[in-house]
Amino acid sequence: MKRTLRKLFSNVTSLIGILLLLFFVVIAIFAPVIAPPLSDDPYNTPRMSWDINPQPPGFPMSDNIRFIYDTMGKKVKWNKAIFGTEGGGYDIFYALVWGTRTAFKIGIITVASSMLIGLFIGSISAYFGGWVDEVLMRITDIFLSFPFLVAAMVLTTILGKGLDKVMIALITFGWMGYARVIRGSILSAKEETYVMAAKALGIKDGRIIWRHLLPNTIFPVLVQGSMNIGSMVITAAALSFLGVGAPMGYADWGQMVSFARNWIIGAPGHAGQYWYTVFYPGIFIVLFVLAWNLIGDTLRDILDPRLRGEL
Repeated sequence: MKRTLRKLFSNVTSLIGILLLLFFVVIAIFAPVIAPPLSDDPYNTPRMSWDINPQPPGFPMSDNIRFIYDTMGKKVKWNKAIFGTEGGGYDIFYALVWGTRTAFKIGIITVASSMLIGLFIGSISAYFGGWVDEVLMRITDIFLSFPFLVAAMVLTTILGKGLDKVMIALITFGWMGYARVIRGSILSAKEETYVMAAKALGIKDGRIIWRHLLPNTIFPVLVQGSMNIGSMVITAAALSFLGVGAPMGYADWGQMVSFARNWIIGAPGHAGQYWYTVFYPGIFIVLFVLAWNLIGDTLRDILDPRLRGEL
């Protein structure tokens, strides 16, 4: 443990990834304090005005919007859009803060669920082999034949708008890589002496897979999963950008970029006038994905015995 922690914090790259991830964790935990919600649903991004054009950082909340919140019994604890507003008056700062929770929810739930499905199918396929392996791998090949983003977009369109529908689509077409990786690892490990000894002692197949094979072969899947968290967030953002993701006004980084699509170039003769509409959500997406990728590299260095010099 001491060696692992020392290696984790002595590597500059891994330290940057940890600090970035801690930054987002703090924002997600203290979101109600940083940006107090103004509605019963905290993920409903408040509006600072009804103006169709984006407004620059520091734009004050309009009087009519404040009046609406006052009549609803909602106390407005801030009166300026710190990072400006998107088209339609949506507060960028609020959406960034609560969008961090959305990003963690999408990334962790989809990757964990996909990983469990992939581990189950891949381990069963590799351990029993024969027709079981053939059937399960052909099913995996069928799912792999669909382009991931297109398949997720079609399924989300069929299921309807909503963050839960997005996650179902991502899980449905996101487990195959884990199944392939764990299958390859178990195929090379199931002929080891400790597995043969367990079989000779009459230990049940399920216990051999769970207690002996998976603990010794799962590290490539963990590394892949940590890197895929960022990829899932990007895919969900892409679905929101295409209009089939989160509902209108939901605190989601991808939808913020979608709001900014008409303002990226800027007004005629004023290039970059609305830079804040795409810069803030864009930088949050980049840093979030970068953090998980750096963490994934660190996990690979720590968990892979070949890189530790133990093999």
